[in-house]
Amino acid sequence: MVDIIRSLSWSYVSTIASEGSYGEKGVEAFTQLSKEAGGICIAQSLRIPHNSKLEDYDKAVQQLLETQHSRAVVIFASEEDIRGVLNATKRANQVGHFLWIGSDSWGAKGSPIHQLEEVAVGAITILPKRSSIKGFDEYFTGLTLENNRRNVWFAEFWEENFDCRLLSSSKREDTSRKCTGQERIGIDSRYEQEGKVQFVIDGVYAMAHALHTMQRELCPDYPGICPDMEAADGKALLKYIRNATFNGSAGTFVMFNKNGDAPGRYDLFQFQTTNNTNPEYKVVGQWVDSLQLRVEELQWPGDSEDEVPVSVCSLPCKTGERKKRVKGMPCCWHCELCDGYQYQYDETSCRLCAYNMRPNPNRTACQPIPIVKLEWSSPWAVIPVFLAVLGIIATIFVMATFLRHNDTPIVRASGRELSYVLLTGIFLCYIITFLMIGKPDAGVCAFRRIFLGLGMCISYAALLTKTNRIYRIFEQGKQTVTAPRFISPTSQIAITASLICVQLLGVLVWFAVDPPNTIVDYDEQKTVNPLLARGILKCDITDLQIICSLGYSILLMVTCTVYAIKTRDVPEDFNEAKPIGFTMYTTCIVWLAFIPIFFGTAQSAEKLYIQTTTLTISMNLSASVALGMLYMPKVYVILFHPELNVQKRKRSFKAVVTAATMSSRLNTKPSERPNGEAKTELCESQPADPMSQATKKTYGRPCLLMPVFVPWSVVCPFTDSRRGPARAPYTQSPAHLAIRPRRRAAEVEERETTS
Repeated sequence: MVDIIRSLSWSYVSTIASEGSYGEKGVEAFTQLSKEAGGICIAQSLRIPHNSKLEDYDKAVQQLLETQHSRAVVIFASEEDIRGVLNATKRANQVGHFLWIGSDSWGAKGSPIHQLEEVAVGAITILPKRSSIKGFDEYFTGLTLENNRRNVWFAEFWEENFDCRLLSSSKREDTSRKCTGQERIGIDSRYEQEGKVQFVIDGVYAMAHALHTMQRELCPDYPGICPDMEAADGKALLKYIRNATFNGSAGTFVMFNKNGDAPGRYDLFQFQTTNNTNPEYKVVGQWVDSLQLRVEELQWPGDSEDEVPVSVCSLPCKTGERKKRVKGMPCCWHCELCDGYQYQYDETSCRLCAYNMRPNPNRTACQPIPIVKLEWSSPWAVIPVFLAVLGIIATIFVMATFLRHNDTPIVRASGRELSYVLLTGIFLCYIITFLMIGKPDAGVCAFRRIFLGLGMCISYAALLTKTNRIYRIFEQGKQTVTAPRFISPTSQIAITASLICVQLLGVLVWFAVDPPNTIVDYDEQKTVNPLLARGILKCDITDLQIICSLGYSILLMVTCTVYAIKTRDVPEDFNEAKPIGFTMYTTCIVWLAFIPIFFGTAQSAEKLYIQTTTLTISMNLSASVALGMLYMPKVYVILFHPELNVQKRKRSFKAVVTAATMSSRLNTKPSERPNGEAKTELCESQPADPMSQATKKTYGRPCLLMPVFVPWSVVCPFTDSRRGPARAPYTQSPAHLAIRPRRRAAEVEERETTS
């Protein structure tokens, strides 16, 4: 019975036993063998008491229904109890629900299922293999009251078999019919040879063989029973019985195992219904040392007659789920999904995939996480690339315009050398966009490190040199007219180059300490749903390294901003401090907005895209601000107002410094002026050009309040090649006559110098 249940993959069964040695011992043996075999659990073990009532059977069926998934029921019960359970099942309207496994007490008998055939359909029963013993039917049917005197129970059998009363010592009171003694077995009553006849005969023969062997061993030279044989106890006789071997009455070999049991030989039956015929028992297999069950011949109640029904505590878990066993019930479990990045290792456990792996859709194994990068077609890349392309075009246009008009006054006045350096830095700020979006490899990563901060460093180094030069000129001009050191174009280029070399030196140290390489970051986009996880291919540059690379450029930017603030009040005639100031203020705002966005998205799943886009747009905007504020007005004048791009004056640097000195001194209060210097308003109104008299254009110059002893040509050294130095009206003073020689010397100096 255990083998039958295992072959049908039933793991959760209930048992019913009739009270008594047969039923209880049978269930006990079944339970023990189930535990030893493994894989079978007992859902409920019920007992039917003696003299049971309908309520007992109904209660038993209701208890069986409490475990709905346990449909298989093993019955070790008497025929009466089998009928009672089947009737209760019918009353509970559960026909076809239970799958009965009957012991040999059910066998292939018709009486237990009489008029209950629909309830018993599908029941599998067992019966020891048996054979009809030839001659026994003739012997038994020939027995009568006259020829059978030695069987003390024969009279009782006669009354029961023919439903009559014997006149002498009858115990039957339920019938008034008298036995005549002329009744014949098999003629006046139904007769069928009992299946266990061969076992009774073989049992008698086993005893005979044991006694025969004992007599030969204990009494070899003594006929009959000797004293040694009479003194032998039951254990000695049992030993000889277990060692007996012979051919049985049915021609099968008889022997006993160490437990005293004969080899099991069983026929397996199933109660089936066939088309156009009555239900009947059909042999579906046998058990001789092992199970031989023809599963394809089995039929089951319900719609799916050919499909083996299920009798389990828990349904099988789905793919990707593990079994969590119920304590004390190895056949019962709860199904738990292998969640997160786990996969189903076996039916009871889940394991975590490697860091670069994720579970496949059915969670039966791990598969590599897809590797992605910032694509050119991504919206995160389109915007910065568009801005960079516009910026590169604008930068090239400005540079080409400056080169074409390289010798014009407005280009020369802007400081050509530093202007080209600044344009180079702006160009590199745009170029870095393409390096940040391009597919990372060792070369791209190396160029990223170099150009990430280099463009900004070149730009702000040039601007810092400009603002610092202006600041030093006007600061020193407050004390003396002597020119500050290192303000020539060559010196300015040298200072700018030295500032840039600091950035390059830092990059070289970075290369030496940590050579550029690519990495795949699996943590950045390791989402809750593993199907959405991605590995990010990127350069091995951390956020801190990016900030450190930009830190020097930001330091230059802040320093340049400080100098721009200090030189904000310098007269516009002498420098471009105010445009530089506006440029630096705007740039600071851009980078102040960049920092919180860059670090605020460090935990975002879109970190790579957001930070790359933010960084490139910030660099594009800072470059565009410098390009727009410092160069576009000049380009506008060069291209659309060339009449303004003319040399209006030649001015020595000494004159500029002196004018700056005088301008700062004139800002002091009258009471603080030494020697009670008088003021004269000097206003220069440039005379009209004789070549353009028709236009009647005049060009005015700013007015300065100057001490009378300062040479006029130092303050307003505007000259005209045709008419000599410009003159301005001023109050008549004797001191004016004294300054003419000095003014003439200044005019000569101006002709020999360039702006």
